[in-house]
Amino acid sequence: MSGADERGGAVIDVLVVDDDFRVAQVHAKFVAALRGFAVAGVAQTAAQARSMAAELAPALVLLDVYLPDASGLSLLPELDADVIMATAAADAGIVREALRHGALHYLIKPFTAAALNARLAAYARYRAALSGGGELSQAVVDGAVRALHAPLHDRPAPPKGQSPVTARLVGDALRRAEAPRSAAEIADEVGVSRATAQRYLAALAQAGRVVVTLRYGATGRPEHQYAWSPR
Repeated sequence: MSGADERGGAVIDVLVVDDDFRVAQVHAKFVAALRGFAVAGVAQTAAQARSMAAELAPALVLLDVYLPDASGLSLLPELDADVIMATAAADAGIVREALRHGALHYLIKPFTAAALNARLAAYARYRAALSGGGELSQAVVDGAVRALHAPLHDRPAPPKGQSPVTARLVGDALRRAEAPRSAAEIADEVGVSRATAQRYLAALAQAGRVVVTLRYGATGRPEHQYAWSPR
């Protein structure tokens, strides 16, 4: 199922399934921060996931393998939704079985918001490519498959309310910098307010793309310094 956001665009509803409540909440936060996606619900067992999937009809399920009452792999064929595996299970046989039963992507925990965002963005492009009615040409089908499995970029998608253009400018300014920069310095270079630069830098730091340090001056409060992560 999908709704509409405040701008009238389609929203993809996601059910997050993970046996660890704290991890599930982190993954749900990642999803909620990405424009075009919304969290339909959070389940911690296979039984809860089965019930919530039937009730909420999400378009996408983030599914863990290790659930207390059953393997997520046994649940996978039952779900009337697309599935991205989000699990610590890294055994080759488990990965093959998940993909064989229809998982569109496989993310090994722990992963960053940027890693999940890349797969969600690819999934959104895939859905958009297949959104038309009627028969599809081979070219359209090929384009949808390419959209789903295109190379995943490490640049994180901006959170809701942030401009991709501004996010790119802030990131590029940090990449070019030879030393850590302050929010005020980035703001001057990009041409935005310090508060705006601070918001974008904080989002990049949360996504793991920026390293934050403190610079202590002779007087006053320490100043945050930002540098692009080398990873």
